[in-house]
Amino acid sequence: MTQKDSPHAGSRLDAGPTVWFVCNAASGSNDDASVAQVMEALGEAGFPVERTIRFPDEEAPAPAVLDAAQVDLLVVFGGDGTTHSVVSAASGWSGAVLVLPGGTMNMLPKRLHGDFPAVEIVARLATNPLQTTRPTVIASRHGTGLTGVLAGPGTIWNEVREAMRAASIVDFVTTAREAIAWSTNGPKVCCAEADCGREEGYSAITVTPDTDGLEANGYYAESLADYAGQGIALLNRDFRDGPHDSLGKHARLRLVCPDGEPMGLLIDGEPFDGAAEEEFYLATCEVDLVTTRNAS
Repeated sequence: MTQKDSPHAGSRLDAGPTVWFVCNAASGSNDDASVAQVMEALGEAGFPVERTIRFPDEEAPAPAVLDAAQVDLLVVFGGDGTTHSVVSAASGWSGAVLVLPGGTMNMLPKRLHGDFPAVEIVARLATNPLQTTRPTVIASRHGTGLTGVLAGPGTIWNEVREAMRAASIVDFVTTAREAIAWSTNGPKVCCAEADCGREEGYSAITVTPDTDGLEANGYYAESLADYAGQGIALLNRDFRDGPHDSLGKHARLRLVCPDGEPMGLLIDGEPFDGAAEEEFYLATCEVDLVTTRNAS
């Protein structure tokens, strides 16, 4: 991903930026104490918050709304799903978005800043010029994927993860049993590109954006025990822990369900209605994202 000085790091920010802050109480780290801590850190770094938006009770702001309020910096503190919604809503905006880790996996913040807590990332802004980047992303008919796509019956493990997040033991046990059965018997998904893995397909295929293409991996299992182990890996969103085939890197990637059934589909951890065939291609994010990777 390319990096540049933000055009908003000039006169307006020097005179005092207008900052809006989006948080989500349902995200992993978004309790009142952590939100207050991050907002205090922003103020100390010279980016005091003018307005707080509590997503999803309040809508993620669109470019016209941000421009009307003369916002310079939009900060999002939430999980991958919240970040997906906020950045997608801001696409086409001329300002900058600061993505902070406030969820479970925090895939995009790790890409932009490294694996650091939100307050440490904010502290870097006080001593360094604001740097922005437009990273590669995944484009599809469903919109943009900032961190990754998961397709196939293995997406049912998202329901297990939600039950676990809701601390419902009964729902967790029930959905875990269903997930193992569906991962075993549900309609598989295959990669339609040349020399792209097993013809019979996989329980799950992940697609991740990289600078030189979409990296695809196919996840499978040969026994019930393997499926249970794979389920734990999918539950934790750490797909590399599951048994898999590398399916290469592609500028465009077509996934197909050989049975003709609609495929399970998650984009940035959020469910979408998949068809029997879906196409993904490498694209560039349509809004500037703040990066602190080179900050001292």
